[in-house]
Amino acid sequence: MAVAALLGAALAVLTPRTAGADTVGQGSYTTTAPGPLPSGCGDLSTNPRHWVTANAPSDAVPTNDWWSSILWKRTNCAYGEPMYAQPLGFKAQPGGLGVSYSTKPTISGSGKGVGEYHFDYAEDFVAGVSGLTAPEVKVDDWSDWTVSPYLSDGTHTLRATIGSGLPFAYFRATGGDAQIKAASDATVDVWSNSKSTLGYTVNGHDYVAFAPTGATWTVNGSTFTSSLAGKDYFSVAVLPTTPSTSASDRAGLAAEYAKYAYDPVTGTAVSYRYDEADSTVTTTYHFTTTALDGSETGTVAALLPHQWRYLADGSPLQQTYVSSRGPLKVLTGVTSFTTSMVFHGVLPEIPAVADSSGPDATTLQDYLNAEKADPTRQQSDDTYWTGKGLGRAARLAEIADQTGNTDVRDAALSAIKSKLTDWFTASPGKTGHLFYYDRNWGTLIGYPASYGSDQELNDHHFHYGYYIAAAATLARFDPTWADADHYGGMVDLLIRDANNYDRTDKRFPYLRDFDIYAGHDWASGHGSFAAGNNQESSSEGMNFDNALIQWGTATGNKAVRDAGIYMYTTQAAAIHDYWFDTHHQIYPSDFPHKELGMVWSNGGAYATWFSSAPEQIQGINLLPITGGHLYLGDDPTYVKANYQEMLDQAGKTQPGIWTDIWYEYLALGDGDAALADFRANNSFTSEEGESKAHTFHWIRNLAALGTVDTTVTADNPLTAVFTKNGARTYVAANTTATDTTVHFSDGTTVQVPAGKTVTAGAHTWSGGSAPGGTGPSPTPTPSPTGGGSSPTLYLHDDGGLTGTVGGTGSVTLASADGTNHDGDPYRPVTFTASGLNMKYQGGATQFDLAVDAKDVVGNAVQLQVSYDCTGDGKWDRVETYRYFATDPVPSWEHYTNTAGLASQSGTLCDLKDGTVQAKIWNALGNATSTLATGEQSVLRLPYS
Repeated sequence: MAVAALLGAALAVLTPRTAGADTVGQGSYTTTAPGPLPSGCGDLSTNPRHWVTANAPSDAVPTNDWWSSILWKRTNCAYGEPMYAQPLGFKAQPGGLGVSYSTKPTISGSGKGVGEYHFDYAEDFVAGVSGLTAPEVKVDDWSDWTVSPYLSDGTHTLRATIGSGLPFAYFRATGGDAQIKAASDATVDVWSNSKSTLGYTVNGHDYVAFAPTGATWTVNGSTFTSSLAGKDYFSVAVLPTTPSTSASDRAGLAAEYAKYAYDPVTGTAVSYRYDEADSTVTTTYHFTTTALDGSETGTVAALLPHQWRYLADGSPLQQTYVSSRGPLKVLTGVTSFTTSMVFHGVLPEIPAVADSSGPDATTLQDYLNAEKADPTRQQSDDTYWTGKGLGRAARLAEIADQTGNTDVRDAALSAIKSKLTDWFTASPGKTGHLFYYDRNWGTLIGYPASYGSDQELNDHHFHYGYYIAAAATLARFDPTWADADHYGGMVDLLIRDANNYDRTDKRFPYLRDFDIYAGHDWASGHGSFAAGNNQESSSEGMNFDNALIQWGTATGNKAVRDAGIYMYTTQAAAIHDYWFDTHHQIYPSDFPHKELGMVWSNGGAYATWFSSAPEQIQGINLLPITGGHLYLGDDPTYVKANYQEMLDQAGKTQPGIWTDIWYEYLALGDGDAALADFRANNSFTSEEGESKAHTFHWIRNLAALGTVDTTVTADNPLTAVFTKNGARTYVAANTTATDTTVHFSDGTTVQVPAGKTVTAGAHTWSGGSAPGGTGPSPTPTPSPTGGGSSPTLYLHDDGGLTGTVGGTGSVTLASADGTNHDGDPYRPVTFTASGLNMKYQGGATQFDLAVDAKDVVGNAVQLQVSYDCTGDGKWDRVETYRYFATDPVPSWEHYTNTAGLASQSGTLCDLKDGTVQAKIWNALGNATSTLATGEQSVLRLPYS
């Protein structure tokens, strides 16, 4: 398969052989540094593991994280900078790890001059070891959202484990008594000291310290110590209390938290699944714990707003934490929690539904023709500005293709191909326009670099997203260029560097720029600031995510596509909360702005790194405007209010900078107003990544289409729905080489030929003449027997259900969390086959699934099979089979149809462009199970 070849090619070449250039298909990268390397304290340039212990994972070191400053030291060469984990903040120091729970923001300025707010690090106490005087902090371990700082002076050691969303901090101490020492200016009150548990308040914040069973705490003024009864572990938790919390409620929370004090979190991991049929992204946040005392396996998790808004399981406590990200809701006793978010789709470009003749059509073609000589109009020669030029040309190619201007389309595609091929070739003696792989850091750096993308590993997702998006457009018209034997492997390396989606590829850190728990990217590689890490251009982060969706779809790489959809959907939710505060629950009540230019770990700023102009402070989170940025229009009322704030802050009636970006943004809230403004004021200078052709195309067509309708979804990622005056327009793009049928959730069906963008409803139109990419249409998944006619379907670990056996693999079935889910698909794994055309032959469904719960007792796996006979989105037949109780012996067991039906509804009928879906889940149990895929699990339909 092309996908397998692509992944194999990328992995095969990532081990540098000799100094010089290593090839990837027809592309190549250099292993000899042509410019500056990542820099910092000591010998970090060549030894990024200087402050990493021998116990830490041997994988590529993570960067761009909330805790990066203690590994990548640049400003404080001993202890790094404060780390903000939400709800707690931490600061390494000689005596241990300082702890802060900041509940009052510091707000700068007044009136229109209010610039930023921060929940600054304000130390309540230091947790450490008596006598510890560590000269530096090292990193002993990390996982998806935890880190283990390590402090030692040769006699005393302290190892902590801290993490995003963890109210607990876990410690291992040797060489002396465990010690908790309040800040010298703190107000301290001990309200409970009972055996191994100590309850105390510092600066109005309630904490509980837990020593091992049999140990006691000694209170000496504001210093607390414990010998830990000869053991080496203790933990401290902050409670979600306020000064008005009653003593009995505080005691009740302390007792609840005590259940989980002795099973520290030793690992965290995310898993996600995109369900095409439902257009949902299901994300599960897993915690691994190790019981040091007792048998408890759960922990306490504080959920951020973008998580608790979409929580699919669990009931949070009534109490919440204060944080720079708004209220955090608390789950206790969890080993995981799951969110379910709707993915609303993206487009290669807004469709050209406006009149194809007349003055506006002539205006657009005049604008396009003016770009033929130089479609990229590049401002500078580095990675960022090359990317911006590539993005500009890609927009022109898409529009020119839609409107039949093949001369401009081909000129834009030629420019894209020429620049990408140049940058993807590291020929001997070449020192610029190339990529360098650094084995020590596990990173791919483009030279000439810019904005710290070399010495600080800043902004790789910003820069490379433009390259990948342009490559996705090129792949539609030149699929050979994009295949693994040519330049597709180099595109994949850029993806893996910025956000490696493949845990098995240890050459790059997993999801480098994407903070899994925070739900968004961080731009700084080292995060070495007093306020933690930061990011301003959330929209350029989304440009990267959209690029993965476009590239993965055009090339048939579902792993890349689904990683893009996961990050895109999650980050869109985070942006609406943390950059835009559309729910009015995040910013402090006296912070007057509707948008942040920058989000910091401990707050936010109405500012940028490069400008004080309101048009750019707010506009940096809008560009580039593409078909992947429709999320900006999810709330048209907010769009208009945010636009007005920009004008008010600037003291203008029209934007004076980045006028085109703002008109395009306004069009997502009021297309008619944006078009009127453009017609009256079209002599502005275009933003560097924009063109008058794209601006006019975008605004003119949104004025016709209306605003984004988020109430309707589709079973294809390249879709959108617009509403104007109560009439809907359905848009579906097909960038593959295979015709497809798209089903919208309100029952609308749209046939989309290969290489076309089709609209239906208020506007009926189809356009584009691309032959389509190299891969099969991602939905429906066609049966390889031709025409979707195989009654024997094999389960694939990417969610496919096809007549091809495929490779051997497996997927994890989530725990039932100790609740009976018999007959109720609970966090199921879903497999789907669409476009099926077969005759019903009588008889019943048969299946043989290989399942294993290893040595776990009490798990039970269950299957539900659903038939949609005509592909209209409605299930005509649903069969739920009795669950299968797995044994506690590690080996595959066979769950078959002999288990019998538990329930059934509807009747089987002939499949005409039909869909079959299998949902498999754990109906019982407290642990995960494994389901084999490939030849080991098969579904046999009573059809021919």
